[in-house]
Amino acid sequence: MGIIAWIILGALSGWIASIIMDKNASMGAIANIVTGIVGAFIGGIVFNFIGAQKVTGLNLHSILVSVVGACILLWIVGVINKK
Repeated sequence: MGIIAWIILGALSGWIASIIMDKNASMGAIANIVTGIVGAFIGGIVFNFIGAQKVTGLNLHSILVSVVGACILLWIVGVINKK
């Protein structure tokens, strides 16, 4: 995937994850993009670990993987911030 596709995927998945995790009001566009891109990396590791299909491009599966990863990232950040 090219850099533009990563940014689009990151923005979309970060935004969806922020809504799911009830963080949308406190996150801006850049935070959504970064969360989504890092979430895609985390989601790829998690899905690879459990033996799921690899992310190969900009499609529904890759959005699902990155949203799951972004939710995991937001949960971890929330746990760390509560300490």
